[in-house]
Amino acid sequence: MKALVLDAPQQIRVGDWPAPRCGPGDVILRPIAAGICAGDMQHYGGRNPYTKYPLVCGHEVCGTITEVGDAVSRFKRGDLVVIEPVVGCGHCYPCRHGKPNCCMNFCLIGLHRPGGYADLCVVPEANIHAVPAGLDPVTASFAEPLTIGIHACRRGEVAAGEYCLILGAGPIGLAILEVAKHRGARVVITDINLERLDFARELGAETLPADDKLLPTVLGQTRNEGADVVIEATGSPKAVESTIDLVAPGARVVIVGLVKKCTGVTLPGLDFTRKEVNLLGSRNSVNCFPEAIALLASGAVKYPRVATRIPMWDSVPTFARLHENPAALHKAVLIME
Repeated sequence: MKALVLDAPQQIRVGDWPAPRCGPGDVILRPIAAGICAGDMQHYGGRNPYTKYPLVCGHEVCGTITEVGDAVSRFKRGDLVVIEPVVGCGHCYPCRHGKPNCCMNFCLIGLHRPGGYADLCVVPEANIHAVPAGLDPVTASFAEPLTIGIHACRRGEVAAGEYCLILGAGPIGLAILEVAKHRGARVVITDINLERLDFARELGAETLPADDKLLPTVLGQTRNEGADVVIEATGSPKAVESTIDLVAPGARVVIVGLVKKCTGVTLPGLDFTRKEVNLLGSRNSVNCFPEAIALLASGAVKYPRVATRIPMWDSVPTFARLHENPAALHKAVLIME
């Protein structure tokens, strides 16, 4: 079959790849829409130490089932579905405690298994979700990044009326914005990219530039207390370090952004006690797909409007463009003609 094959850092091509085989509990689907995320770009740029080449990426996938295994009972050929890409082992400590997103034998479709940048993709039945009638495939492909926003807001217990400060207005920051806004929070988002902030305002958020005035402005907007919850979605060590100053005493910090491996972050140790900070990590999602799909189907989430649709087999230059300038496109979604 045909696939986008990543042979080495910054070396991607349209080429042949072995067609998948369908196990008893699997389905094979034909991707229709597959988003490019920051993780895919890390593989392209050679910045993920766990990447093994050659590789077929793509985990933000919506497609049509073409084949079902003998043990599959909930789906049939022709069904439109989205992929939940994390495949937990079911046996390790986090899996036993309901956190397969932190599986010690972590497996991600699009990294450890071939992903959706291909003619066909094999997925366990447990890792697919039905797309309701009326929800188009490109919008449905946003379900996976939206689940990350849902999980982050659940981790931070974002509630109506709270001051929720989001650091980073990239695709994941926008997903968090949409979910926090839907929960009734006062959403304030910051970024160094003014174009991203322009779009965040269109989605209903207040915006602040990420500069040396950020802290005094936030304190001025919160009676000199700090935010009820700060959600970091940049992966910048400097942004992570700023969270403790920006959050109110007794409040919550959620770290979603991925700091580079072996990169340290320095936090003011005394403030953990003085402010009794709740510092929380947030990785992928757990049981968030039903809520994500419902939000997309209801039209409550607007940020899929950022999608730039690019034919799958014409997308090789897009990866080079995004590698040079990650802000060149708000969100690229590869589509099958």
